[in-house]
Amino acid sequence: MAQNKPIVKKFHLFLLLIVVIVLIWSLIKPLSYSSWAADGGPIFICLIIVIATYHRFRFTTLSYIIIAILVIIEFIGAHYTFAKVPLFDWIKDKFDLKRNDYDRFGHLMKGMAIIIVREIIVRKTQIQKGAWLFFFSFTTIMMIASLYEIVEMLSYKIAKGTQVAKGFLGMQGDRWDAEWDMTMALIGSLLSYIIFVRLHNKLLAKIRK
Repeated sequence: MAQNKPIVKKFHLFLLLIVVIVLIWSLIKPLSYSSWAADGGPIFICLIIVIATYHRFRFTTLSYIIIAILVIIEFIGAHYTFAKVPLFDWIKDKFDLKRNDYDRFGHLMKGMAIIIVREIIVRKTQIQKGAWLFFFSFTTIMMIASLYEIVEMLSYKIAKGTQVAKGFLGMQGDRWDAEWDMTMALIGSLLSYIIFVRLHNKLLAKIRK
């Protein structure tokens, strides 16, 4: 389905509507507005950039679906904090786990952003396929994942261990939390690349027509 057809634009608008609904819900009595700003603020800025550049750089529908999923995950985490999402509290109690794993789930899903990175590389550079395309897509997403962990650490240090900083850091007593987060992003990116690369190639080919 070509990117410029009305039905595709309507679907993109539908995705945006869902995201806006979740955003509004997320802002209604969150656990802490300061925690929301720390967790949801950066993703909100990214969302504004994606919307503002829609007519100048329109992603494939697959990328927009991934963006919507990632934004929704972040807004849910920002509302409850990533350590206190109720569904994952229930999972923790049900299966006698040591921690609320919504944070782990979020980092696993963030691996899907490798498709977004891949699309930017294909459309803005001379790297079009093969091992180099995977290499630059994978290393970019892992660099972002590691930088995010550094930002979390610096925020905690600057805020001197306040409750908001602890919520943003999300360690839940696990000293290997940063390593686990990056591992989940690694697994998510590899799985996403394997699952979506063929579909992504087809959608990119239609843009070129």
